[in-house]
Amino acid sequence: MADDELASKLARREALNEGNEEPNTDKRTLVFNPYTEFKEFSRKEIKQYEKMFKNYDTDKNHFIELMELKFMMEKLGAPQTHCALKDMIKEVDEDHDGRISFREFLLIFRKAAAGELDSDSGLSALARLTEIDVDKEGVGGAKNFFEAKINEQTQLKKFEEEIRQEQEEKKQEEEERKKRREEFKAKQAAFKV
Repeated sequence: MADDELASKLARREALNEGNEEPNTDKRTLVFNPYTEFKEFSRKEIKQYEKMFKNYDTDKNHFIELMELKFMMEKLGAPQTHCALKDMIKEVDEDHDGRISFREFLLIFRKAAAGELDSDSGLSALARLTEIDVDKEGVGGAKNFFEAKINEQTQLKKFEEEIRQEQEEKKQEEEERKKRREEFKAKQAAFKV
């Protein structure tokens, strides 16, 4: 039985490699955890990127398509031509479906931080628009921004601390719930006399 299962998996893999069969793109089989894959971003940054992504995913299909990207760039004050928008998508579109998933959206910011984007590309403009504006914040704001960035990077266990804090809050909530239950049972016992 195990041999049959292995043989069918190998046959499917060969069919995929030969191009005779399409890969399974069912959303349930594609597992993606941004917190483990994009460790260079804090949980707060990922949540901000996710909020931005959801804001511009107007049809709520979990992808930013060409027209949604066009709208995003116009709203951010950096409108792009149709060809430039297609190039932007192509630059991060790893699965070649012509649209940007949340994972591919995060790749934009990873590539920007690593200096892998052309300075005149639309993706570079998108990444810059999410960073601090020195003209708006002033030198003091920029100084505070960079100091905060340095402090953030020196925290070796920032995720662990955030998770520990969340666990502690849940533990306290559970203890409060337990205490309320005990108080209720004590009052209930007084009425059963």
